[in-house]
Amino acid sequence: MKKTITAGLVGALLAGMTGAAMAAAPDWSKVPAKDITVFYPGVSPIEWITKGTDHGGARGMKKGETCADCHHSETTDMGKKMASGQKIEPTPIAGKAPAIPVKVQAARDADNLYVRFSWKQPPASGAAKMDAKNPVKVAFMLEAGGKVELADLGGCWSTCHVDSRTMPGAAETKLKYVKGGSLADGKFYDLYQWRSGEKKGFNGYVADKRVMEGGQALVSADGKLDGDTWTVVFARKLAGGEGDVALESGKTYNFGFAIHDDSAAGRFHHVSLGYKLGIDTSADITAAK
Repeated sequence: MKKTITAGLVGALLAGMTGAAMAAAPDWSKVPAKDITVFYPGVSPIEWITKGTDHGGARGMKKGETCADCHHSETTDMGKKMASGQKIEPTPIAGKAPAIPVKVQAARDADNLYVRFSWKQPPASGAAKMDAKNPVKVAFMLEAGGKVELADLGGCWSTCHVDSRTMPGAAETKLKYVKGGSLADGKFYDLYQWRSGEKKGFNGYVADKRVMEGGQALVSADGKLDGDTWTVVFARKLAGGEGDVALESGKTYNFGFAIHDDSAAGRFHHVSLGYKLGIDTSADITAAK
């Protein structure tokens, strides 16, 4: 009887804590949304992006223009060219969605940042499932101070290299990385991911290699499919530990995200261009109290 009472009390306490945590979440109906279309990128690593003979935008980047400056309104058309195999995709997947329109919201309280993604589920391609365990994965990355080369211009693209796994001819053991990446020097991306099948979140980083766990900032990551609409919400502490970008009021951070739809894996995802996340300050996406 004593054990039963104790278990009941603990259960009630945990339920109360969960309710309090949910009550502290933002009222998303009052948080502005940024419309960002993620697109299928094909084989477009950073080496391709910065090579002027392959990518005309390389000249603009040398002048300080961001990828979003040129392509924010063109992502759907870009995705169509690559998903169809018309451009930089040697192994197109029939029926692959070329792009996915996403609503992105962010808010914060005294301790946490909340980021919410919502989108309509595209039709399935019918292709073999690369990650049968997880029909959908959502990830976002943050970078502070522009210490990662080209992070200010291309968002997460500096983690995508021609020799990374699932690129044509690359070794499967070669993970995403940052050229000259170093946690000690602050040259890294802070990484968060939610997986639909495993129903859990991950908090890692990308420096000299990608590490999916070990971060200390993630509070929760939850997602659900309601009808044909996915909603995924991350909560992370404003402060963090090794591999976490510490967030401060009045500052902006490089921000990008990706959706692995249709049980995709590796580079066969949909990606955003690079944007800015502002904490209490104007940016592409602003997280305010």
